[in-house]
Parts: sequence; structure tokens; C-alpha cells
Amino acid sequence: MTCGVGDAEIQILDPDDPDDYRRLENLRADACIEFLDQLDGQVESVRSLRPGPNAELIAERSRWVYYPWRRNVVAVLGPQAFRAVRLDRNRHLITVEEQGRLAALRIGVVGLSVGHVIAYTIAAEGLCGELRLADFDRLDLSNLNRVPASVLDLGTNKATAAGRRIAELDPYLRVRTFTAGVTPDALDAFLDGLDIVVEECDSLDTKILVRQAARSRQIPVVMATDHRGLVDVERFDQEPTRPILHGLLGDVDGATLAGLSAREKMPHLYRLADPGRGTAREAATLIEVGTTLSAWPQLASQVTLGAATVAEAVRRIGLGEPLLSGRTRIDIAAALDHLDEPATAHHEGTARWDGDPQSDPDAEILADVGKLPNIIDVVATAASRAPSVGNAQPWRIEVDHDAVAIELVPERTSLVDIDFRASAVAIGAAVFNARVAAAAHGVLGPVEIGHSSEQSPLCVVVKLGADSDPELARLYRPMLLRQTNRHHGTPAPIADATLELLESAARREGARLQLLRTRDEIERAAMILGESDRIRYLTPELHAELVAELRWPTDPSLESGIDVRGLELDPFRLAMLDTLCRPEVMAELARWNGGVALGAESYFRVCASSAIALVFIQGETLADYACGGSAAEAVWIRAQQHGLAAGPISPLFLYAKTSQERSDLSPNFAPQLQRLQREFNELAGTQAGESPIMVLRFCAAPSPSIRSRRRPFMRQSIQGQDGART
Repeated sequence: MTCGVGDAEIQILDPDDPDDYRRLENLRADACIEFLDQLDGQVESVRSLRPGPNAELIAERSRWVYYPWRRNVVAVLGPQAFRAVRLDRNRHLITVEEQGRLAALRIGVVGLSVGHVIAYTIAAEGLCGELRLADFDRLDLSNLNRVPASVLDLGTNKATAAGRRIAELDPYLRVRTFTAGVTPDALDAFLDGLDIVVEECDSLDTKILVRQAARSRQIPVVMATDHRGLVDVERFDQEPTRPILHGLLGDVDGATLAGLSAREKMPHLYRLADPGRGTAREAATLIEVGTTLSAWPQLASQVTLGAATVAEAVRRIGLGEPLLSGRTRIDIAAALDHLDEPATAHHEGTARWDGDPQSDPDAEILADVGKLPNIIDVVATAASRAPSVGNAQPWRIEVDHDAVAIELVPERTSLVDIDFRASAVAIGAAVFNARVAAAAHGVLGPVEIGHSSEQSPLCVVVKLGADSDPELARLYRPMLLRQTNRHHGTPAPIADATLELLESAARREGARLQLLRTRDEIERAAMILGESDRIRYLTPELHAELVAELRWPTDPSLESGIDVRGLELDPFRLAMLDTLCRPEVMAELARWNGGVALGAESYFRVCASSAIALVFIQGETLADYACGGSAAEAVWIRAQQHGLAAGPISPLFLYAKTSQERSDLSPNFAPQLQRLQREFNELAGTQAGESPIMVLRFCAAPSPSIRSRRRPFMRQSIQGQDGART
């Protein structure tokens, strides 16, 4: 196979082909020709691709490429493997599917001074499958201030020099050179079949000629100049009657311009360059052209900027993305005139507690409770300390002289709170806390679970009485100090006696505790929970709720939600949180079915666990879930009491019962959720008729950095189950 690049052709030789093999042997026999073989490193690059390459790509035969102007023969991968490795670093800025579509484009570049950098950039990004390069001129020394050639190329045709450089970048990219430039006789051959024209020539009449012919064929034209980053786009493919050069030259045609002197062309060039919007220095140079300046000055930096802009325009046109006709300026100088101080990071002020008793959160909560005026307030405050998904606190706590009512508030629900099951669990945890406080003060009474109403599907009233429960009472201080610990921690062993105590605590509240303790079980759980988190990020509605839960130190109220300081993120992960909060970033990852790293935080956190605890309850009514919530809170409090760092993990599917509920959670990932839920149930040994209530991880870890805040409770008369006030 040969590929033309002006006065010489590269040869792509397959050693398994008899004719190519003979050519290779002849080249080897020439002492002036050097063979370069770095194929092993290229093969290793193929094997290192992520995800792993298919067998066909690995098995593709390599080739030898002969570059006659260098008198070198170079070993390269086969065309598919070569392209896969060379463009691998484009992903996902350009996806594999997009790269394939762009490979079908045929692009012509007219004028290979500025056009040299543009053509090379287009080739380097893999934005086309064929390049046509046209220029009649030869490189001279004054071109080397902006053309990335060398003194070895002086006297070489500019199109040939660019073509050779591109062939050395990618021997499989088809390059055709037109060393006589775009003359009227060569115009048809140059334009036929092109998808985009990039026009960068100096001749004003050629600019008109190329555009008239491109417009007749409905080929878009893109041009970049170095006049303060000026870029022109003419979408003749969308506007076949659009005036040439936006109508800036009026009705003048190429033939008329060809007969004008350089001085007579200046008014037309002036209108195109629009120097009135350029810098003072650019405008002044225009006056000097033809007197103290032989030609219009051009800088390599501006040429490179133009190449980047044209490449973006080509990519948009090639992929059918929005791009209108018109002109704009990508003005680096103006941007540098208006530098801004970086915005203060959200995570400032995340310092750990310093150990000062006055800033000790445990001391603060105990001191605050000690100041409460009466027992009913103590019981209500204890209830308000319960955990809830996203710290939403989906309750309304009302107190009377002898009772605390904890009512589910539907408006504080979320998508993961399917049919208010998560809210019911939180209500149950609040009830357990209230009972502990009442027992500690010798006023334990009955608990009444209210029926559903128009205002709330669940209401539980904790009555004060005269009963006692020493075991509950001993949990009072540990209950007040219970908190979520999100440190990664370490998987320290847990004594069997402690685990038996936790199982007993769940049974006492009518639930079952399943413990995952082996490394294999914990790693399998980590994979399931990590994939669940990935789906949460990639589902727009779930991601929006996740972001809405976060509270930053600068937020006006921290009474609900999750304080980011309590996420225990290191500076890098905390900085990344801003990116993870951006919905458009998640949309891109979802489009690629990517984002494996989104579940990495959960995966590694779970893998660092000593054990994973799963709380189950028999039944599926909201009252059953509330009972399960009491059991989960009992387990959590006792785990922390015995030196374990504890925190909940909430897989998306935890409260889903049906395929419809999974589909409502995440329509695009419902099958994956079903698979994850099945694997979770198998791992946990879920029994018939059971409902999962909570997943907790235990580990050894330092104390949390900050406590979650709580909304205040209300003081008023409590409405009984029959609607009457009590």
C-alpha cells in the first residue's frame, strides 16, 4: 500500500504478503536504509488498553512503513490496533463511537502556513479519515516562526512538508497533496467528496474562488486568522445561499479581485480583518504592511490557538453538534487582562475537632440535654437525635405534658424512600431513642402506633408512665452520643461476645441481625454497594437528591442534610466533590455507561470494614418498618458503646419490593438494580417474608469530625388516633 505526500510516497508493507516481503528484503539490502523496530512497546500498549482489548485487536498483523524522504523503515501495529492505541488518550473527550464517525470525514486545507498547524491538529485528534492539502508555495526561513518545520524542510513545498509530518504521525491516514495549489483547473479534484474545507490562504481572490465552489457543493468552510483569535464559520451545508464571507466584501467576485494590485486589495482585506476590534499593535501593523513590513506579521501562539479553534469547529460539524455560521474572537490577551482570584473552596473550615473540651461535640450534646427544663423535653430531644436517610429527619415531633408524638412528614421524602419505608425506619429509630430516655428517667410508658391519615401515613405516640427497664436505661448516654462515622477506618477483629450482644439487641426489638464477617463476604458486599452508588450518581433525579442533601459550612442552615465535613474526605476527594456534584458531568458518564470510579469510595470504605450488619424484620407494613428501625438503632447504639465505629450504607434497592419500584428509582438501570438486589439477598441470606431495614458497617476508626444538626421539635397538644386532642 502507498500513500501520496507530494513528490514521494510512503509504503505500508505487510511481511505476510509475498510482494511486500520482496520489497522489504530489497530495502534491507540497501545499506543506506535504516530499520527501526519498537514494536514490542506498541504491542504492550495494546494489551494495556482499558477495558481490555478484544482478541482480534491483539492478533492483528503488524506492518512496516517505508519513509523514502527519511530513508527509514519503521515497524508499526496494524491499522486497527494502531488507531486504538494512538487515539486512546482522546477518550472520553471524544468517545470511541464519535471517533469512528469522524474517521469517515474528508477534509481539505487550503494554505499550509497557518494551515500546517491546523491540518496536523486535525490529524492528531483523529478528526478525519482523509486530508487534502493544497499550497503552491515553498517553505522559506521566514515561515519558521510559525510553521512547525525545520531547516531540513526549507525549499520544500508547504503541502508536501505538512503531508510528510502527518504521515510520520499516522501512516494509515490518507493524505493527498495538491502542490500547484487550488487553481481553477484543480478545484474540482480538490473539492469533490469533501465534507469540510479549511481555508487559510493569503490570496483574497482564492478565498472567494474556494468559497463559491464550496457553496455550490454545500460544503461548510472554516477559517481562523491571528487577528485577536478571529474565527469564521460559513455553514454552506445548512445555508446554501449564504453570502460569501458573510457579505463583508459585497458583490465583488474572485475574477475581479485577481486583477487588482496589492494596494487595491487593501480595503477588502481591511474589512475582513476588522482591525478596529484588534489591539492597537495589530492595527498599527496593518498600516506598516508594504512599507516597513513585507507581510502581515503572524505569531506561532496565535496560529496554534486558531488550530485548536478550527479543530473544535470541525469536530462539531462532523458529529452534527450545534455550530452556527458567523465569526467570533477567542481573545487570549483580553482574557489575561481579566484574571480572577480562584473562588474560595467550599470545603474551607473542615478542620478536625481539636480536643478542646469547649469544642468537644460529645460534651456539647450532653451539656445541652442537661439544660432542658423538663422530662418531656428530654424525651423529645432524644427522639430528634435519631438517624435518617440523608439526615432528612422525616418527622414532626410534638410534645404535650405526658406524651411525645412522632409523625411521618410525607413532604420530606425522597426517591429512595419508597412508599415511605425509609421514613418509617427513621420514625422507629426515634421511638427507640424516646423509650431509652423515658426509661432512664423512670417514666417509661406505652407506645401507640397511629393509623394512616390524610396528613401522614404513620404516627407513633410515646406515652410517659411509671414503668422501668434497666437495660434500656443503661443506653441513655450511649444513645445521646450515637453518631454516624464515615471514616474509612480499619478492619479490626470484633469479639464474638460483642457480636452476640448485637444479635441479641436486634432480637429484643423483634428483628434479625445478619453479620457478614469473612473477607470474601465483605468484598462481595462492597462490589454490590459500590455499583449501587454508581447508579445513584448516573441517574439524574437520584443525583439531584444526593447533591441536595449536602450542606457546606457557608450554607445558612445546617439543621438537616449531611455536613460535608462529616464525610471525612481527604483534600483531594473533597476537591473532587465539586465535580461529582455537576449534573452535566454525570450525564456524560451515563452516556458512555462509564463512571466505574463513582462507586470506588463505597467499595473501598466497605472493604475496610470489620463486619457488615444487615437488620431484617418480618412483614412489610410501615409499622413493621418502624419496629425494624427501633432494632437497627438498638444495634447501632450498642455497637458504638462497645468501641465500634458504625455508619449506615444505603443501597438504592434496599426498600424496593417490585420491578416497578426499581424502574421508578432508575429507569435506565432497573435491570442492574434487580441483579444487585438478587445478589444482595443471596449474600445476606434473606428469609421468606423478611424486609431489609438497614445496612451498617463496623470498623475501627477515630471519632467523627462533626455531628449532624437537628431541627427543633414543636410544643403543642397532640392529636390522638381518633382525631381528638389528648
